[in-house]
Amino acid sequence: VQLQASGGGLVQAGASLRLSCLVSGGAFSNYAVGWFRQAPGKEREFVAAISWSGGSTYYPDSVKGRFTVTRMDATRSVYLQLNSLKPEDTAVYYCAARPKRPGIATAQSFHMSASYDYWGQGTLVTVSS
Repeated sequence: VQLQASGGGLVQAGASLRLSCLVSGGAFSNYAVGWFRQAPGKEREFVAAISWSGGSTYYPDSVKGRFTVTRMDATRSVYLQLNSLKPEDTAVYYCAARPKRPGIATAQSFHMSASYDYWGQGTLVTVSS
């Protein structure tokens, strides 16, 4: 499985961006996808995730109401819509894939980078004030 993130760029505060994550290899429906970001000098943090069916989405409080994650089977892609961007949203954004496994996947598990087996290369988002 390979993931390719794209769509980053330089924008002003208050603007919007849409990031894309193309998932190749394997059955697309077998993978939940999460987005994480890492700012310079900071640890990687969870940003959003969408379940295998697309029926459930997960966000931390820091982006809830501003970011929206969706998936489209036809394009084998997961999208992250970033609205009302702030300078503190500046980071490299990574998408990651989580295969289906037996058992119940808790909501909290989607927030954890260790739950994901495959990672893309990242796309840089820079928000100027």
